[in-house]
This record gives sequence, C-alpha cells and structure tokens, in this order.
Amino acid sequence: MIKLVYCGSSSACFELDGDTSYYSKRRYSVLSEGAELLSSQDTNVFSLFGLKPGQSYDLTVRFEDGGEESVRFTTRTETCCVNVRDFGAVGDGVHEDTAAIQAAVNFLPEGGRLWFPAGTYLTLPLSLKSRITLDLDEGAVILGSAERERYPIIPSFTADPVTGKETLQAGFEGQEFPCYQSLIQASYAEDIAIVGRGAVDGNGQNGDWWGDFDSFPAKRPRVLFFNRTKNVTLHGITVKNGPSWHVHPFYSQNFAMLDCFVTAPKDSPNTDGADPESCDGVDIIGCRFSVGDDCVAVKSGKIDMARKHKTPADHHAIRNCLMEFGHGAVTLGSELSAGIRNLSVTRCYFRQTDRGLRIKTRRGRGRDSIIDNVLFDDIRMDGVLTPIVINMWYNCCDPDRYSEYVWRRDPLPVDERTPRMGAFAFRNMECTGAEVAACYIDGLPESPVDRVELENITVSFADGAKPGMPSMRNQNQERCRLGLYLENVRQVRVKNVKLSGAEGKALTAVHCGDVVTEDLEEN
Repeated sequence: MIKLVYCGSSSACFELDGDTSYYSKRRYSVLSEGAELLSSQDTNVFSLFGLKPGQSYDLTVRFEDGGEESVRFTTRTETCCVNVRDFGAVGDGVHEDTAAIQAAVNFLPEGGRLWFPAGTYLTLPLSLKSRITLDLDEGAVILGSAERERYPIIPSFTADPVTGKETLQAGFEGQEFPCYQSLIQASYAEDIAIVGRGAVDGNGQNGDWWGDFDSFPAKRPRVLFFNRTKNVTLHGITVKNGPSWHVHPFYSQNFAMLDCFVTAPKDSPNTDGADPESCDGVDIIGCRFSVGDDCVAVKSGKIDMARKHKTPADHHAIRNCLMEFGHGAVTLGSELSAGIRNLSVTRCYFRQTDRGLRIKTRRGRGRDSIIDNVLFDDIRMDGVLTPIVINMWYNCCDPDRYSEYVWRRDPLPVDERTPRMGAFAFRNMECTGAEVAACYIDGLPESPVDRVELENITVSFADGAKPGMPSMRNQNQERCRLGLYLENVRQVRVKNVKLSGAEGKALTAVHCGDVVTEDLEEN
C-alpha cells in the first residue's frame, strides 16, 4: 500500500508499506496519466517535485516484477510564487545575495512560495517567517558565507525592558549560549516548508568553523535552526557541510524531515545530522545521513535548561532511513535532562557507523532525565562496530567529564542529579560485520536500567574484527567480538538471539536482576 506522507503546493512524498529497511524489495516506476515520472526506484520512500498548486493527480506505482498500486492526491493552493532572481539575486556563487533573498522572503505573503532556480546563491544568515515555502530547484544551492566575522551573534535570551520576561533565543549542546546566527533560521514561527532537490550548504570546510572553535566568542551556527516553531517541513533537500550540527529543531512542535540527504566529511568535527531538542512530534522519514558525528541525536537539554523549561522530547518517529559513517546512527542523549519518551526507530538501515542504536547519559543529568517507552524494530546493520549501546557513564561535553563523580563505579546516593533509564525493546534486527560487541549495556549501580528486551536478533562478527571501545566512558577497556554484555539492569529478556563469531560467553549479565533467556544461540 502507498501512503501519502506529505503534500505541499509543489511537492509530495510517499511511503511504501512493507517489512524491509530503507530499500524496497521490488524496484518500481511511478506514473501519472500514462507519463512516467520516476523510473527504477529502489527505496521505500519516493518524492515528486515540480507539481502544480491546487491540482489533483492520479498516481500509479508499477513494480518491475508485476503488479501496481494507485493513489489520488491534491496539492495545496498557494497565494503566489516568485522567482528569487526577480529581487536581484544573481546565483553565481560570487556575488553576495543576502539582501536579495531576505527581501524576497520579507515580501512573500502568507501562503507564498519563493522559487530558487538552478544556481549558487552565496549568502549570510537568513531569517524566515510564518506560512511560506522555499522551493529549491535541482541544481540550486544556498551557500553560506565563509566569513565568520560577518555572522551576527544571537543572545541566548532577550529580556523585556519593562517586565523583565525572558524569551529564549539560542542554545547549543543542552545549554543556553549565545550563538552565531544559523544560515537559515526561524524563531517563534509556524507553517514553513523548505522543499525541492536543491541544497543548503553550510560551507564549513572553507571557513574556520572546523578549527579551534572553542576559542570563538559564541557557539557555532547550525545550517538550519528552528526555535520554538510549529509545523515545519523539510522535503527532498540536501543539507551539507555544516559549521556544526546540520538540522536543529529547538523546543519546536510538529517537525518533519522527509526524503532529505544530510552529508559532511567523516572527519568533520561535531557535524551531527539532525538534533531535535526538546521537541514534540518529530518525523524523520526516508532520509539519508552520512556525517562526521551522530546521524540523528535526540536531546532534551542539560540539567539547568531542563529545570528551567521542563520540556521532554516526545512522540518521535524515525523510519525508513539510511545512516552511514557517523559515530552513532540513532542516538538518544547525552543531553536529555528533561527526558525522552514515546520514540520509535523502525525499518532503518545503518552502514559503517561506530555504533548503531546508541543511548547515552551520565550522573548529573538529573531526576527528570527519564528515557522510557522506546522501541527499535526492523533494523538492518552492516559494518556497525557495536550495534546496541546503552551507556550511563558518558564522559564527553561536560567540564567535569573526568571527575570521580562521573567515573566512580560503586553506588552513589540517589539524589536530584541521578538519571533514570526505563524500558527498551530491540526487535527484529539483522547485524553483519560487527567488530567490538554485539550489545553493550552499562547502567549505574544506584540507578540500573529498568528493562531491556532483545528479540529476534542476529549478529555476526567480521572476520578481521579489531578491538575498540564499545562506549565512551572513563577507564573503559577495548573489546573485540564481545557478545551480549549487560551490567546493572533490573530485568533482561533475551529471545531468539543468534550470535556468530563471538568470543567468550554469549551473554554476560553483571549485577542484573531478573534474567530470562529463550533460544540464545552462538556458533
């Protein structure tokens, strides 16, 4: 069955039902009124662009091995569409187009669309407003300037001069910080779409963003930053070469990334793909990530920001995505002090990431740092060094990262700084080419992980497997071909799990409570 995921005025996104990860079992073509729009498609998600506003379409998906399915949809109406070049944009990659683009955005009425024809539009940061669409044609690139000194610095908050009431404006890595304005930014706005087969390029490699960034007067910008927004959709675009994170929805509601490609060099520092932070209602569907850090990292702030704003990450769905080369494919944390709940990762394919499903926290994240009702299902991994990691000893991104409070292995008193891990289900996973460990779960002695379910999982190790660190913590040791390792977990359920090429015990459970296994095999 074909499901309509998104329909705007000029583009639409569709998803095929099934049980495969990212790639479709059968190749197919897409037709409308007898004309072939797409040929030999092989992914579960596909998109159409260049559609006419307010028009109905009859769509047919014809599979190469026989059979077809149909769907009817109607595009949205719009008030107008304007060409950015009519406002003076040159698009040659040399002339700076900031003023022209911002003037065009400011001109657009509600329901308007700003069209970027093919070309390279060099610009400083841009601000969006509510109820508009940016439409990037194939070959159109919005290119960030490499001149850091010309980027405005946004304060972490502004205060009303009369009442003193604060308005949150910027933050990074779980704290309120002044930040350089992101290349494209929207704040306190709604109903925004950025669509098309064009690209937004942060140009991080040509500035000093990837150098000694700790010495900058503000935190680095993201490529796309959405602060306190509602109903934002990114559809089809490529986002690349971020100065830091690429896509950062921040305290926002109803955010969607559909059929997008996010990419940066494997060695580019801290270039996460997408980092939804304290958001409610996030859909990341049919996207591909290949970056220098975590592909998708779900966050909810460090303890001070969580206490102040009390906004957990809630209702997230990550589906039919391809993650490559990052530190973690899908990561929760480590900045999760307001908690993460109701999250699912399904039908995804991870390839050559350091870790697959990666959950990380540490002492100091706080009592509201509760992760619960998390499901990982129908996942395929190839060349992922450690497929499953839950780490409550994470030692990065904090001034006290090497302190005894963080690394001490005996139980400490449970207090307002103690985090909690709830229930996690890992099901229907096929992992080939692992090297370090099949599963590495390391809870706190004073706050064990509540429950872990491992069901219908196969893990085979690479012939030339090399030792490595399964998690980032102090005083850790390298592992190689380690099977299922669980420490400080209250309930463990293992059913129909098969390991191939593991060394030592198939299951090691240290300081765990109720452990039940059924059909745990190794060879």
